[in-house]
Amino acid sequence: MISLFINLAALAVPVFVLQVYDRVVFHAGLSTLQGLVLGMIIVLVFDYTLRQGRARIMQTVAARADVAVGRRLFDKLTALPLRVLEGQPTAAWQMLFRDADVVRNTVSGASAILVADLPFVILFLGLAFVIAPPVAWILLLALPLFVLVAWRSGTVMATANRSERDATLGRDRLLAEMIAGRTTVKALALDRAIRPVWEDRHADTIERAIDRGARMDGYTNLGTTLTMVTTVTLTAVGAIAIINHQMTIGALIAVNILAGRLVGPLTQLVGMWRSYAAFGDAVDRLGRTFAMPSDRQDSSIALARPTGRIGLETVRYRYSPEARPAIDGVTLTIGPHGVTALVGPNGSGKTTLLKLIQGLYPPDQGRVLLDGADIAQLSRSELAAWIGYVPQECVLFAGSLKDNIAHRCPGIADADVIAAAEAADAHGFIIDLPDGYGTDVGEAGMRLSAGQRQRIAIARALLGDPPVLVLDEPSSNLDRQAEYELRRTLVRLGQSRTVVIVTHSPILLSACSSLVALDGGKVAAAGPAAEILPRLFGVGRDGRRDDALPPSARPVAAATGNAASAHTPTAESAP
Repeated sequence: MISLFINLAALAVPVFVLQVYDRVVFHAGLSTLQGLVLGMIIVLVFDYTLRQGRARIMQTVAARADVAVGRRLFDKLTALPLRVLEGQPTAAWQMLFRDADVVRNTVSGASAILVADLPFVILFLGLAFVIAPPVAWILLLALPLFVLVAWRSGTVMATANRSERDATLGRDRLLAEMIAGRTTVKALALDRAIRPVWEDRHADTIERAIDRGARMDGYTNLGTTLTMVTTVTLTAVGAIAIINHQMTIGALIAVNILAGRLVGPLTQLVGMWRSYAAFGDAVDRLGRTFAMPSDRQDSSIALARPTGRIGLETVRYRYSPEARPAIDGVTLTIGPHGVTALVGPNGSGKTTLLKLIQGLYPPDQGRVLLDGADIAQLSRSELAAWIGYVPQECVLFAGSLKDNIAHRCPGIADADVIAAAEAADAHGFIIDLPDGYGTDVGEAGMRLSAGQRQRIAIARALLGDPPVLVLDEPSSNLDRQAEYELRRTLVRLGQSRTVVIVTHSPILLSACSSLVALDGGKVAAAGPAAEILPRLFGVGRDGRRDDALPPSARPVAAATGNAASAHTPTAESAP
């Protein structure tokens, strides 16, 4: 409605010019001129007020749309299954937020105003037929030409934009990898090997950007040329009509002003079609993202806190339909309580099995149970509350130590944060720091040592007192003394929780009550650690070599076989 009044006010200018030339100039009507000028002043003030109001309204709408889309996109990304997130590079997910910016800028900027003003082109064309019928047909013929150029430029620019985006995505992916591995790149001088790849991708991005710019400039220049041709033709034909007394000079000048109001939006449409093409692509990508399946967000019923007994019933999982199973028919029972180690060669499925236990990967076949309940019926938040996780690379987030521990349960009391830190044996070194729990950990926790980061990660996993704790290669970055400290921590935690670790460390294996050996995604052996470890090292109870297990299922020979069984083992091998 505001755009309607704005465009109606715009009609006052050509009418004013027409009246001045036809009534004031030729008849010296100064009083008429005063009245016309006064009326135009009122119209201009009214027009300015309406334009300001429309701009404010569009900014408000854009801000609300930006908040709604940004919040929904964040919620969607955090709700996507892990396999979906792993299926695309980080740069691809980051660019979705740029797509949200494109949507906001399109619905709030000049492109949105242009869309609002385009329907009124018909209004200006109608007034041109009223003021100057002998030349109005020129505008009628020019209109479809501009529409054709705009449509064609939109088709070409959409293809060029997608090509440029793909090239930019490939370049940004390499840049993200370089930044993430900057220490390795610097230490090994990998820049000499990466530079040619970077230059090729950067050159490809520049080439596609130049190609897109050349096409856009071509259509923009064509639109400008059509505008000039329309003006020249309009003036020439109008001059002949004036000579033939078919119209007045004022009508010709007024229709030229109308032609500018009519052709101007069409010329802008040709030049701004890139924005509309980018907007369409952004909406399409966002729509596909929102249509992706999400993890379960709500449970049908609230279950009591489990004791920590984990069960797997003929679980099979593969990363792609054509790949061999990463987990092949595994049946196990782990816990409740005690420390269970998953061992096996690289690629045997240990980490995959951990993710299946956490519900991060849904099994292709079989079930994963927690206290007899299929975890597929549990929400992601419930599983995260009941199963603490410590990854191999303990990544922290910028902020204080307290924030990094409390991230798992926002708003939790300080006493619970301290209790989790004490359970992870992290409280001692934290209070020795000058700022204590307020110490800034730096980017990704780089201001802390590997052992300290791991302690903080364990404290974060223990917040909320989960009955299950899983750790993936927790000693990979620790020295021997830190390993012994971690061993004592695991033994204590195993007395009240089910602890599952992936490790080949002889120090940590000695803390395990049971052990599961994987080979090729299958269970090669499972049972009490005191019985399984000697078999894995090829030494039976009678001192003779036991070749019952394949060599690939045996841990490194550096491990010792003196693991003491602190708890009753409950792991059982698959049939």
